[in-house]
Parts: sequence; structure tokens; C-alpha cells
Amino acid sequence: MAKRTPNDTAHSFEESLARLETIISGMEDNSQSLEQSLGAFEEGIKLTRQAQKALVEAEQKVQVLLADGEELVTSDFPEGEAQE
Repeated sequence: MAKRTPNDTAHSFEESLARLETIISGMEDNSQSLEQSLGAFEEGIKLTRQAQKALVEAEQKVQVLLADGEELVTSDFPEGEAQE
């Protein structure tokens, strides 16, 4: 199995979000049968779990990069700055 690079993970994360948006749109327009909706829901759950895992891994990497010796250095966003 090929090793994933950080760019692969980011790309996969973005693809997962795009696919989730497509799934949500399809479910919101009520054009799917119950079976199709359940299948889409199942796929959405899998994509959500993959995206959450990617976010956790990214957060852990950031914590490692911010570590100052044995002490973790964290900082908050400045007041009034948008957090998107």
C-alpha cells in the first residue's frame, strides 16, 4: 500500500467535504428513494468519520510543531479576527 503524503490527506479531506455537500444536496431535494437516502446517509457517515480523523491528525501535527521542548505552546486567535 502506498504511503500517503500530507498533500494526499488534504486533497482527500477536500474531496470528502465536496462529496458530503453533494450528498446533503441530494437528500435535501427529496428526489431519492428511501433506499437511496439510506445509502447516501451511510456514505456520508463514512466520509464524516474520515474527515474527522484527518482533522484530529492535523491537530496533533500542529501540536507537535508548536511544542517548545516539553511544553506545548498554544495561542488564541486575536479578538475580532474571523475564525473560519
